[in-house]
Amino acid sequence: MRTWTRPEIPDLPGEGITPKLFNTATGRLEYPAIQDGKASLYVCGITPYDATHLGHAFTYVTFDIMQRAWLDAGIEAVYAQNITDVDDPLLERANATGVDWRELADDQIGLYRSDMFRLGMIPPAHYVAVTEQIDEIADAVAALIERGFAYTVPTADSIAGDDIYFDIQGAQAHSQWRLGDVAPYDRDTMAKFSAERGGDPDRYAKRDALDPLLWRAARAGEPSWETAVGAGRPGWHIECSVIATGALGGTFTVQGGGEDLVFPHHEFTAAHATSLTDTPLAHLYSHAGLVAYRGHKMSKSRGNLVFVSKLLDAGADPGSIRLGLLAHHYRSEWEWEDADLERADRRLQAWRDGLVRACAEPLSSAAVVQQLRTAIANDLDTPVMLATLDAALDRGVDDPGLLANAVLALLGVAL
Repeated sequence: MRTWTRPEIPDLPGEGITPKLFNTATGRLEYPAIQDGKASLYVCGITPYDATHLGHAFTYVTFDIMQRAWLDAGIEAVYAQNITDVDDPLLERANATGVDWRELADDQIGLYRSDMFRLGMIPPAHYVAVTEQIDEIADAVAALIERGFAYTVPTADSIAGDDIYFDIQGAQAHSQWRLGDVAPYDRDTMAKFSAERGGDPDRYAKRDALDPLLWRAARAGEPSWETAVGAGRPGWHIECSVIATGALGGTFTVQGGGEDLVFPHHEFTAAHATSLTDTPLAHLYSHAGLVAYRGHKMSKSRGNLVFVSKLLDAGADPGSIRLGLLAHHYRSEWEWEDADLERADRRLQAWRDGLVRACAEPLSSAAVVQQLRTAIANDLDTPVMLATLDAALDRGVDDPGLLANAVLALLGVAL
């Protein structure tokens, strides 16, 4: 799948600091496993039916900042991202609007790429659509069946056999994975999230209510493919297991995404990958907080989405949008307000004014850059970085060019 053009990222003098990151799976700040100066990152991509709202943008700017911190520290980052371009929400939207699901997906993927380019996001080296990996995913399902980690469930409305589910208990008994390895929740919370986030805990004949779908047998009127496990289409989690390990191998450095992916998606992505490869999926699991608007998490069902493209088309500076997002620590839950963009505009203009301000006793730009590096190394503490720049540019600095390059390199904001 075609990606977008990489932004300019200046090299800064000296060397940055490898960041400590919060690991959802352990609940601790940890140094990610960097081997031979290389890191690998997989971030779950969009389901292309409502791209790109500010909730999406907050997640992707988080992992853009992570890569910028790595690059500044001399670490080569290999980034992979998927596109869930066949899934129930996409098909439901296509049916509701009378648009072919492939046309809807293509349109929204194009819009997402444009948004990411305009916001100055680092593109993935591997950008892979589910529909490009159907055979590989089906082969992985077949391997799970062969290993005894999958089973069929009777499916009355299928036109091509039964659905295939992952066997949690079998995997726990005969693989390295254990339920809860990624998600720090009790079983009641897992059941709640499963029902809310694409699972089907009440489905009859499953061995465990939490067992996730691996393969949906073909139904009339739905897209399907002829594969090694019959006609149908993949379940959600196995898609990312196959795409991530295919692009990055196992075990890669960081699995990233929004907080709402911790369970069931990242838990079972890890479960499938470990059951297939006998190695953990990732060393560290990193999650961005959810963004609300008008009192609720941004969601299409509530009609409270704020779209990046609409802000940009209305004349918003991409740097202001980034600053509006980066004013919040990536792990925080917060609410976007219409005034946030105005505040970010004022901050951006104040920084630009500060670069040309005459000052009798300017601050050392090199010292400010070091403060920025210290903050980004502390679990990507962008609010501290922004406050540091507020203070420095309010007073004035001795090398405006250096500081402008640092802001572009570390925050992706052009001054």
